Amino acid sequence: MIIQLAVAAAGAAPKAAEYGLLPALKQGGPVTIATFSILVIMSIGTLFIAFVKVYEQQKIMTQGVKIRASFWNHATLAEAAAKVEKDTPYRQIVDDGLRAQDQHTLLADSQDQHDWTATVMNRARIAIESKLKGGLSFLATVGSTAPFVGLFGTVMGILNALVKIGASGQASIDTVAGPVGEALYMTAIGLGVAVPAVLLYNWLQSRNKQISEELVAFSNSVQAWLSSNGAVKPASVRAAAKAPAKPAAASAKA
Repeated sequence: MIIQLAVAAAGAAPKAAEYGLLPALKQGGPVTIATFSILVIMSIGTLFIAFVKVYEQQKIMTQGVKIRASFWNHATLAEAAAKVEKDTPYRQIVDDGLRAQDQHTLLADSQDQHDWTATVMNRARIAIESKLKGGLSFLATVGSTAPFVGLFGTVMGILNALVKIGASGQASIDTVAGPVGEALYMTAIGLGVAVPAVLLYNWLQSRNKQISEELVAFSNSVQAWLSSNGAVKPASVRAAAKAPAKPAAASAKA
């Protein structure tokens, strides 16, 4: 008889409550699931845009290293441009500069050739910079709104938990702390999505600024080359060309 009562009591004992993200999503209902889905989409979009932008930036930076190493050593600008990869920012600037120089005589209004070529190359450079900035607004939006999206999920989760607790008539600490604590998952996830987005946005912006400065310097150097028919080149190239050869090391005395 005692054994039967013990078995019946064990069977009637309430199951331990399950806590965690998945139970919180199930208990939160459609609003919590929708909030979580939005945060996941924001996170995936952030990683995708970061990967694409880093690839684009690194490609331009690598080309800039090659430009500084060998571009200014050619005899003519057309010859130097032919050595640059096609459909790249540096090639686009040079091609637009050469095309503007050839088309200057076709202008109906009198305009200085220097101003005309500078305008055309600056327009090309601005278009390149605008393309590099594409997608960064999404990172800024995620960084500023993800915490509030998570907070909204937390508020709705707490509200849902309190309504259920009030309906059940049980207000002990164990019945309140679990559901309310689960609701904080959304805030934590929102912060986890927002912080990387802000860090990536600032990092990519700094790299864009570096690329912009390099493109401005390159455009100015190309403009000087066009205006001087190749006589004016970056100072580092002229210094390397004028530097005397280093004397060979003297042989050791016997």
